[in-house]
Amino acid sequence: MSFGKYVVGALAAATLFISSPVAAKEVVLRAVTAFQPGSIISVPFERFVDKVNDEGKGLVKIQLIGGPSAIPPFEIGNAVSSGVVDIGYVTSAFYTNLLPEGAALRLTERPMEELRENGGWELINELHKQKVNAWYLARTGDGIPFHLYINKPVDKADLRGMTLRVTPVYRSFFDALGSNNIQTPPSEVYTTMERGVADGYGWPMQGILDLGWHEVTKARVEPGFYQMEVGTLVNLDRWNALSEEQRNFLTEMGLWLETLNAENEAINAAEAQKQADAGLVVYELQGEEREKWISTAREAGWEELKRTAPQSADRLRELFTK
Repeated sequence: MSFGKYVVGALAAATLFISSPVAAKEVVLRAVTAFQPGSIISVPFERFVDKVNDEGKGLVKIQLIGGPSAIPPFEIGNAVSSGVVDIGYVTSAFYTNLLPEGAALRLTERPMEELRENGGWELINELHKQKVNAWYLARTGDGIPFHLYINKPVDKADLRGMTLRVTPVYRSFFDALGSNNIQTPPSEVYTTMERGVADGYGWPMQGILDLGWHEVTKARVEPGFYQMEVGTLVNLDRWNALSEEQRNFLTEMGLWLETLNAENEAINAAEAQKQADAGLVVYELQGEEREKWISTAREAGWEELKRTAPQSADRLRELFTK
């Protein structure tokens, strides 16, 4: 389906709200999530939408028009930038074409509250304004590491001879360890693994059971690497058109959304137990191999950012790492 059809569909949905009897009192913002609604990764945003709609009556309403079936994940950045939707809940890995600097969000060693204090959020927001035409309202995913999920034994920081499904999040890391990589949207991971096209894939600690991927996955590699990040982006023109009261309210709601990051430690532990119950084993690297795994992930990520965003990479690393 062409992107134009998504535009038509989203605008048609908007028409319903223009004629709403409350439209003159409150603004209605159309939103989309890059993840399957109801899945563990999408749920924080859905809680945010519910809270905004509950506490913002007469001021702001968010209409969640859908997930990946509404707009493909890798097109959501463009959809927010162009105003096809007003809000996108999406990882920066899905709009690297617009903002390569977004990689710093997954490489960060600081939680969002620190980035809001040391200027990190201000810088990443300014880059979103300049390059994505978006306001970076909030970020979820703090404390959720990525992992390699694999169907072959892994006992060292060496992935030669393996074919892995990747996204831009960890492509440079897996490249550095010698794997053969293929990129697919999340919707194709199950089939890719089931058919043996790939030996493994990268994904956060949370979510594979929601997606059914545990059925085609044998193991998880420890330690994890990077941090998951999913941003709540608001089209900048739409943001600027809001009243000061509406912007202040959404800012408050965005900060509330970030407080949900505190729940991730317990959720990670529960997910690890569910994976074990589903039969996944753990390949845990030790000693020098563990340190090589961690350091290769870190340096590969920042080296890639230095290549793709040389003007911002050093300042981002200064603010985002310890």
